[in-house]
Amino acid sequence: MSGYQLGLLVILCFNVIAAYAVYLPLAAGQLNLGIAGFMAMGAYTAAYLTNEMGWSLGAAIPAGGAAAGVLALVVAIPILRIHGIYLALATFALGQVISAVFLNLEVVGAAAGYQVIAYAQPAVVICVTAAVVLFVFVLSRTRFALYLTAIKNDTVVSDLLGLNVRALQVAAFAIGAVIAGIGGGLYGHHFSFVEAQHFSVTLSVYTVLYVLLGGTQTVWGPLVGAAFFTLIPELLRAGGGWRYALFALFIIGFMAWRPQGLVTPALGRALTRMGRTREVRP
Repeated sequence: MSGYQLGLLVILCFNVIAAYAVYLPLAAGQLNLGIAGFMAMGAYTAAYLTNEMGWSLGAAIPAGGAAAGVLALVVAIPILRIHGIYLALATFALGQVISAVFLNLEVVGAAAGYQVIAYAQPAVVICVTAAVVLFVFVLSRTRFALYLTAIKNDTVVSDLLGLNVRALQVAAFAIGAVIAGIGGGLYGHHFSFVEAQHFSVTLSVYTVLYVLLGGTQTVWGPLVGAAFFTLIPELLRAGGGWRYALFALFIIGFMAWRPQGLVTPALGRALTRMGRTREVRP
């Protein structure tokens, strides 16, 4: 594998982690536009622990994820009282506040950024990404995922059926933040540098687009969406300066063709039937 291909694979890994961080709250009907803020929390916490406290990567990166999760638990209680577009705006503002705090925090370099000494090898990034994907897939087979789907479809009915709607929403929000924090910690240690400007609203919006394009109905959607946003622009390099215009047209075309997302349960069943038919044929 060439250096270019390995670099692309690492970027894909970061995009996949960010996509699953958005997917979990979205599975409960919560649009989180502040995911970049939680990534910043994880990145700066992990970087500070390895730089200043001498922690190992294996301890600092999970600690970064835990810090993002604790922050999410603290803010989830007031924020999750609101719904819809107002929740999206609140999370958007939260992400901006977190980035602004690190932008002015001198102990971690403020606007000049923060150099990170420890280095996360590409193999570490790939292994952690695989672990995150496996975790979300296992989680999707549990009652927890069913509860989130029920809440997303009808909050009132879910409450009447006895589900603790608020606790489940807080749990989904916090788990998503933990995944984002782990992704941020990995990012800082792989590129050996953290700057608050990277964790902007653009990153949050792109991450939400990964999930919406891939589809929110199955656990495969974020994976496919992240791969689409990572690989298609590279495949369009032949278009030169027009590649981003072509990519935008691709997105418009796909969303017009499949507004429910590229991957749906119906598509999964159709592919399964197709595979079984081929196995039966002599």
